[in-house]
Amino acid sequence: RSVESRTRMDKYRIIQCPVTTESAMKKIEEINTLVFLVDIKATKLNIKEAVRQMYDVKCAKVNTLIRPDGKKKAYVHLTQDYDALDVANRIGII
Repeated sequence: RSVESRTRMDKYRIIQCPVTTESAMKKIEEINTLVFLVDIKATKLNIKEAVRQMYDVKCAKVNTLIRPDGKKKAYVHLTQDYDALDVANRIGII
């Protein structure tokens, strides 16, 4: 091959946008969790790594679900060292 292959799932493709609904805001404030819409093919490990690279925070755990409209939503629980409210301010959600 003359050209090196590149991964199709980069951090900008994995994380599409943060969710800013009222229930998502409650999760940010109370249980230190950020909510994102992510690519349908992204795995939990991919999401964890993308959040670490984009926002410089460590994730404790990632839960995912596929919504009825076919989009994937990820709940990213942050470790105790980081505050989800500060990260949300930095992103521009709040």
